[in-house]
Amino acid sequence: MNLTVHSVQAMQRFGQFLAGWLEPGAVVALTGDLGAGKTTLSQSIAAGLGVTEDVTSPTFALMNVYASNRGFEVYHFDVYRILDPSEMEEIGFEDFVYGSGVSLVEWAGMIEPMVPETALWIEIGYGFEPEERQLRLSSPDSETRAKIRALIEAYKEVELS
Repeated sequence: MNLTVHSVQAMQRFGQFLAGWLEPGAVVALTGDLGAGKTTLSQSIAAGLGVTEDVTSPTFALMNVYASNRGFEVYHFDVYRILDPSEMEEIGFEDFVYGSGVSLVEWAGMIEPMVPETALWIEIGYGFEPEERQLRLSSPDSETRAKIRALIEAYKEVELS
């Protein structure tokens, strides 16, 4: 399903709205070109999940862990700089994404076989205007796809009101 956001603020609103739909164990797999908004979306999702500290892209560390005031951890991965997917095994990636926190994975396409089937994939593309972004939400999992449809419908209702 597709969604257009027309500004950075709209992307942030969507991220915070999406956070309200995420439960422990959820994985959000983000893809898109450099500068498309993966980190902006990750930051707003984390804020919506109750992370109060500054969320920065873990480009060199591969992963940052944040405490949520909702009682679970948020795992923020950036796999842009990995040379081999085995690097993710070394940091225990599967323990995190199959664990009890919420995982946000930037550049997830680089490790697609390691991403759980139930993940919510968000591909971020550039729109026609400088700040406009096209979001394509998908999942190989039918239950997650049903949640995506409900999420998009609910978000559009909120944005139109």
